[in-house]
Amino acid sequence: MTKWCRSTTILCLVFGVLAVATSSWAQTRPTIAEQLAKTYGLDSFGQVDAIRYTFNAELPDANLARSWVWQPKTGQISYEGKDKDGKPVKVAYVQSRLDGEPINVKDEIDPAFYNDNYWLLLPLHVYWDASADVQDKGAQKLPLGNGSAKQVVVKYPSEGGFSPGDTWELYIGPDNRIAEFNFHRGGTMKPGIVIANWAGYQKAGPLLISTDHHGTADDKPLHIFLSDVAVKLTGSDNWVKAQ
Repeated sequence: MTKWCRSTTILCLVFGVLAVATSSWAQTRPTIAEQLAKTYGLDSFGQVDAIRYTFNAELPDANLARSWVWQPKTGQISYEGKDKDGKPVKVAYVQSRLDGEPINVKDEIDPAFYNDNYWLLLPLHVYWDASADVQDKGAQKLPLGNGSAKQVVVKYPSEGGFSPGDTWELYIGPDNRIAEFNFHRGGTMKPGIVIANWAGYQKAGPLLISTDHHGTADDKPLHIFLSDVAVKLTGSDNWVKAQ
């Protein structure tokens, strides 16, 4: 997976495992982690049967788009995009049966899913990821904008997971929304530092989503944006588009 991340995109900010919290350990999470997750729809996440979105990246040397439909209750993932040669790829798989999938699904597509899903639902992952150490550091200067905001530092263990030792510095505004973040990678994979704002907030059913991120990746211009965001709620076959 490390080789794929280096050769295909500099945006592999994956860490931990994708899992919905259980009551046995969720109760041990710091208060700020729960408060942040609730702002982004934690309490109503069980109503979500499917999430649809396209992850778009504009970089100095490349542009890419990856479209996903994720069913969190079943683990089924549908993907549309292009391979490293620019050829269209369309696959569907279930994460619990990943071992039986082709090598490109295991080594390329599923790691890309983790990366893109963290851009979509980072505040929920901070709460879900039991291994993360979450600390409220109080008011600190914003890395991009003027002024200050509450800094919440999320650090992952030095061993285990996809990117051991990664640290996220989240800057939380008075509305309990992320305004900016500063990502420090624990290993040698690039980029080592990503700084970006959190803007373009929209509601997709019960979920609050930041759809637009401008900043830098190792001091190079970075623009990440999410399009075609929608959710399908329990008991309905209709997509509720973000707005």
